[in-house]
Amino acid sequence: MKRAPLADRIPRPLKRRLGRTANPGIPAHIRAADASVSAADRAYLRRKLGAKLGKFARAIERVSVRIHDVNGPRGGVDHVCAIKVVMSGLPSVVVEQRHVLLQAAMDGALQRTERAVKRSTQRRRARAR
Repeated sequence: MKRAPLADRIPRPLKRRLGRTANPGIPAHIRAADASVSAADRAYLRRKLGAKLGKFARAIERVSVRIHDVNGPRGGVDHVCAIKVVMSGLPSVVVEQRHVLLQAAMDGALQRTERAVKRSTQRRRARAR
């Protein structure tokens, strides 16, 4: 089953109506500082966020992604992708991944974020019992 990509923005009245049930109802804010992120990379990131975090849509309030080029034009291991997931009733999940390639940094951060959110929601279920 394919999940929809996460939305860029959601108007406040629509947020109140949706609640925390729908995958496209999770806003994903993508910020790029000192790095050139194309529209294709942003679309890729939204699609992957929807695929990885869509199953946890009820527990997630919002997602923030920051992409940063540490060394600038000097090269090296310099692309950093940091993902922060604000969860309802739980502490936020923050993951950071560095890599030479931007795509690899995003993929690594997405995998680690999915595991961390899954672990966090499982702890909540275990505590409820």
